[in-house]
Amino acid sequence: MPIGLTITTEFPEIRETLDNVVRQIGAVVLGKEHSTRLSLACLLARGHLLIEDIPGVGKTTLAHTLAHALGLGFQRIQFTSDLLPADILGVSVYDRDVAAFRFHPGPIFSELVLADEVNRATPKAQSALLEAMEEAQVTHEGETRPLPEAFFVIATQNPSHQIGTFPLPESQLDRFLMRVELGYPGAAAERTLLQGCDRRELISTLQPLLDVAQLLRLQHQVREIHASEALLDYLQALLDYSRNAPEFHSGLSPRAGLALLHSAQAWALMAGRAHLLPEDLQAILPAVTGHRLHWASGAGDPGTKTSSHLLEQVAIP
Repeated sequence: MPIGLTITTEFPEIRETLDNVVRQIGAVVLGKEHSTRLSLACLLARGHLLIEDIPGVGKTTLAHTLAHALGLGFQRIQFTSDLLPADILGVSVYDRDVAAFRFHPGPIFSELVLADEVNRATPKAQSALLEAMEEAQVTHEGETRPLPEAFFVIATQNPSHQIGTFPLPESQLDRFLMRVELGYPGAAAERTLLQGCDRRELISTLQPLLDVAQLLRLQHQVREIHASEALLDYLQALLDYSRNAPEFHSGLSPRAGLALLHSAQAWALMAGRAHLLPEDLQAILPAVTGHRLHWASGAGDPGTKTSSHLLEQVAIP
């Protein structure tokens, strides 16, 4: 099938359901539809999400609303400089009745975990998330315990120039499938916010639109979205350019390539299609590569600028 051919919607029911999820979240988090769609695509692709922005723009509210709309168990961990790994993973406490230590699971054993202000914790506390995010399991005192099948981490991060932050190492940043920003609301959205009720009070009034079993089926269906040979050629051309272009410090890894593919498949499913178009890759590329690509000179800001440059330099086959 030609790569540029326009395709008729093939999953209208799925598209309608996911559009309803986006609208429901949009009733709480005003004026951020694109960021909401990216966040939902990240979850459908079985990835983890990093939201980086200044305090007070709705990062925590978005995570809580997303969990509520999808019927997921939710736990929030406030990352601070004195946070310990045991505060995240859990701790063994001696039980006199059985004369043995009993493990008490930490908040990581939930379906959606919000790591709030993750870069305000020390690297030791941050590292407690690595195994959980990569392998969906926790190893404690020699015993490995699986996490819920629908396990998803949303981490919020303040800009690194703010006082009291510990920048995430690249190895940890790479565990996040996407990084998004919310930014300030538009004038109309902010007026509604000023005139309306507290947004967090609205969350409890929302009815879940999916349950865990339905979400898992959608996540499985994402991997069934067809990617043509020509589309894979385009994806590989993007990867090859990032690795060989002198303007980038280092190229995109194979893990980043899989992240691009799976995120684009999720974006296509949200549009109701059974196969990928170049526009799917282009839509998700800034969120997937913005925290992975850096200028070789060290000048300039990563994110949308590096992604835009990559898209400009690589032509669609």
